[in-house]
Amino acid sequence: MTTRPGEPPTYVGDYRLLTRLGEGGMGIVHLAQGADGRRVALKLLRPQVAGDEEARGRLAREVNSLQRVRSPWIAEMIDADPWAEVPYVVTRYVPGLSLHEHVQSEGPVVGSDLHWLAGCLAEGVAAVHTVGVLHRDVKPGNVLMEGRPPILIDFGLARVADDVRLTQTGWLLGTPGYLAPEILYGDDATPAADVHAWAATVAYAATGRAPYGRGPSAAIMDRTRRGQHDLAGIEQPLADVLAAALHPDPLERPLLAEILAWLRPLSTRPDLPSVAPPGVLFAPPPPEDDDFTLPLALAGGLDVATPPRPPAPVRATPAPPLPPAPAMPAAAPPPSRPASPPPPTLPPTLAAPVARTDAMTRMEQEWDQAYGLVEPGPAPKAPLPERLRQWVAIGIGAVGLGAGFAAVPWVASVVVVIAVWLLRAGSLATSAVADRRTVRGVKWYDALRWISTSPWHLVRAITGTVVLVSWSVGLGLAAGLLCYALALDVGSTLLITGTTLGVALWSGPGASRFRSPISRVLHPACQRTGSWLFVCAGLLAVAVVLGLLAISGVNWMPWSTGPFGW
Repeated sequence: MTTRPGEPPTYVGDYRLLTRLGEGGMGIVHLAQGADGRRVALKLLRPQVAGDEEARGRLAREVNSLQRVRSPWIAEMIDADPWAEVPYVVTRYVPGLSLHEHVQSEGPVVGSDLHWLAGCLAEGVAAVHTVGVLHRDVKPGNVLMEGRPPILIDFGLARVADDVRLTQTGWLLGTPGYLAPEILYGDDATPAADVHAWAATVAYAATGRAPYGRGPSAAIMDRTRRGQHDLAGIEQPLADVLAAALHPDPLERPLLAEILAWLRPLSTRPDLPSVAPPGVLFAPPPPEDDDFTLPLALAGGLDVATPPRPPAPVRATPAPPLPPAPAMPAAAPPPSRPASPPPPTLPPTLAAPVARTDAMTRMEQEWDQAYGLVEPGPAPKAPLPERLRQWVAIGIGAVGLGAGFAAVPWVASVVVVIAVWLLRAGSLATSAVADRRTVRGVKWYDALRWISTSPWHLVRAITGTVVLVSWSVGLGLAAGLLCYALALDVGSTLLITGTTLGVALWSGPGASRFRSPISRVLHPACQRTGSWLFVCAGLLAVAVVLGLLAISGVNWMPWSTGPFGW
């Protein structure tokens, strides 16, 4: 669903739907825009959920917990309305390909990039577990690549539709090959199921193939139950970690805390030392009054009347042992819990990789403007003094163009046509890269792509250049005929004709592609009086020099006289 020009925008709650991004087992995802102008991902849940009051109630109960998840490695939930006509969930928008698409187009992830991806995903899963929620659907399709950082999406939503899944014949919520064996046996999910899914996802990223192979779903699920995974080609010791995490018995898998303790020095926390402690590493048990215990038991479907089984150590056989891991820091005594606990604070070292700069924000706004991904209506105007400075600078530039026509008409005509053509082609190439970034995220080779595709955009720009130049020349000739009727001299006629041509180029049909590159330089310069005066002085100096040349006589080179015997 995309809002086309001339059509009324489609709204869901306070969000305007811009374009459809994709769909999954839980619903259809749209790129949307909130009242504050922020781009978000809005998921409309499927009728199986919308028509089930119990699923709506479960979503309403869990929204508070899901909105408390905060991490640089997850697309956090921003808003949700379980009781809308079509229930929806709003999350942070992540521009980029899924991990599955990224591996298909770029190849497997290797070396330090693989450790970085594995560590970031483990941090994201841990952030979800911290608020007592299980992800339950970690897979390559639910990991978006925001440049280099992987971002985990759709956490906790699988629980919302769990009962609906059981009532739909033949509907299995999840992807065979990434569902833990205990889920396939019908057991309730636990944190160990997310560890299994994490390992299968990292294995796919490292090899470009699903760890349990391809084929019919029944065959894949049978190999999953037996633990017959393929990790060939993955370097040690990561292969041993993944093999342990893919063990069919959930009690034989390492704890997520153990995995993080080993991965952090290699990825998200290089400041931590890599130490090999003696013995088996256990995660410290949660305090009795920690708000993680009960919600996690409810989210995982555990029987809260009986205490859960304690985690078992990772045995040497039959699962491969874990590599040495740094010691876990001692657990600090829990602080007194307020009535409404605030979202957990992120360490600066984790928040830094996804910090947005002002430059990136401005780039996103320019992409939105170029592709109509903005709220309809008048754009915010600059202050009146700044607009007046802009028009003064544009007017001086138009007069300078007119002086150029009065001095060297044919040369000025050729220069104008070439400048319009190149500026339009550059604008088209930049918009194409911006459109690709909206889908795939920022890539290091974007500048090379801009250069390599420029010849094609030079061809595309020809039509628009012809239309704009023809329109502007027509208005310029009309002004010239008016001057001829008033019996003005040749120099004055050419000056007025060229000035009219410059104004028409700025405001004619399709002028935005010509105007936008110039505005990116002109408008910032007009924000301050000093820089504006400098620009105006430069334009005025060029106009004066060309005017002096015109006074000495019109140069019609390469011809000796102008048209009509001028």
